[in-house]
Formats: sequence, C-alpha cells, structure tokens
Amino acid sequence: MSSVEEVALALAAHGYLADEGLATAVFLALTLPRPLLLEGEAGVGKTEVARVLSSWTGGELIRLQCYEGIDVAQAVYEWDYPRQLLHLRAAEIDGRGASAEDELYSERFLVRRALLRAIAHGDGAPPVLLIDEIDRADDEFEAFLLEILSEYSVTVPELGTFRAVAPPVVVVTSNRTRDVHDALKRRCLYHWLDHPDLEREVQIVRLRAPEVSEVLARDVAVAVERLRGMSLYKPPGVAETIDWARAVVALGRDRLDASTVDVTMGSVLKYREDSERVRHEGLAELVDG
Repeated sequence: MSSVEEVALALAAHGYLADEGLATAVFLALTLPRPLLLEGEAGVGKTEVARVLSSWTGGELIRLQCYEGIDVAQAVYEWDYPRQLLHLRAAEIDGRGASAEDELYSERFLVRRALLRAIAHGDGAPPVLLIDEIDRADDEFEAFLLEILSEYSVTVPELGTFRAVAPPVVVVTSNRTRDVHDALKRRCLYHWLDHPDLEREVQIVRLRAPEVSEVLARDVAVAVERLRGMSLYKPPGVAETIDWARAVVALGRDRLDASTVDVTMGSVLKYREDSERVRHEGLAELVDG
C-alpha cells in the first residue's frame, strides 16, 4: 500500500471503517515495519483490527491471549512429553533404546506455540500476530516479549535459533488495566482507539449488518451513545451496537422504542446492575427524539 487513503479503503473493503488516525497507524506499521500497540476501552475494535489485517493481507491470524502467569511454554514452545515417552517405550520394545534417546529433542516432538509459529512461519504471506490484552500479563513476560519483538528470533537450546525471514505483522492490544512499560511502547507504534462518533457508528452498523435500515441504525447508535454517557459498569462497545440492531430486526421491528429497548436490553448490556440503572433512569430517555 502506497498511501494512508489506500489503507483506509482496503480496511473498509474488509469490513472495518477506520478513521484517518488509525489508517495512518496501520500504514506506518506495515511500511516501517513496526509492531502496532492499540489501547482503548473494551469493545472499541482493537482485536478486530488484527482480524481484518489477516483477511486483507492473506497472512494467517495467530493469536496469543495473555493472562496472569503466562510463560514460555504457553507462548513460545514446549516439548510433547507424552509422545516422547511413547517413543521411548516403542524403541525399547524394538531394542533400540539408546538411539531413540537422540531423537527425543527433534522437531518431531516440538510443539510450536503462537510466538514461534509467527516467527518460523515459512513461505507465504507473513502472519498477523495478535498479542491480545498484554496488560493482563506480568512484568517478566512483557520483558521477554520485548526481546522477541526486537530480534524476531527464538532460541530452542536443543535445536538452535529460529529467525523470521520476513517479520510478522504484529498487533498488540491493551485495555489499560495497568500501564504497559515504556520500553515496550518505544518498540511499537502507538494508537489510542476510542468509541466511534455517532455518524461513524451508523456507518459501521450499516456495513456490518446491511439488513438494518438507515433509520434503525441511527436509532440504535443514538441510544448507545446515551448509554455510554451514563457511567455504566460496562458501557457497550461497537459489537454490542451491531448485535442490538440485528436483534431489533430479528423481532421484525423497524424503529427503537421504549418497549423494544426493554425486551432487547440483553443484547447491549451484560450486567444486571447496568440494566437496572437504565430502567431506573427511564427507557424513554434513550429513544426520546
């Protein structure tokens, strides 16, 4: 891609309406190339960026879901110990136990996890490596990840070093439950993703759910905008906006009114306390005007 505009058009062709800031960040991440760190509230479309990039570039989407306590065995590689044990037992029966031991630490028994798969991907389009919710991992793993992203190489002591011929497209996401360390941020391009404005959200609903009319898409987008201004425990994201609009269509209704909000609230709000607060504030307030 030779321009930011072409990136925006390509993303839109695969179902993602990016504003100029995000399109620019993606363009630079692909051109330089550099990992792209996306931060923002849950539900603003951070993970979807990686999925759309995979669809667009043709590279495999490889997802590493981070969590507290994640380590090398879950993220990079481990040895298939049950198969190694079976191999030894079979070799003992065949009378070749000594030679079988030399075969234990070969690629045959290597289990490649997300980071090694992304680095040693072989031929074809570079994969899109999604490192999801890095803020859930601990400091030690973040430091290890920084080393991986600096060199795009992994050393397996028994086999040697795997290096990426072409680096993967890397998207790192964070919901900002804690601050990501400056060292990792310096390694990445950074972009903050916010909820779309009203007009863009209407366009997103129409793009992702073409069965939804323009009028209904606007009704739902306006109501969601008001919900986000109510200091709820879990404000709805874009995915919930789309789900809500589809739910209303599935009920055969073409406008959003108080009674429709009441029966479809589970499509957009996922906590009882939030639903009760909205009902207390008055359902008509969401659709008034």
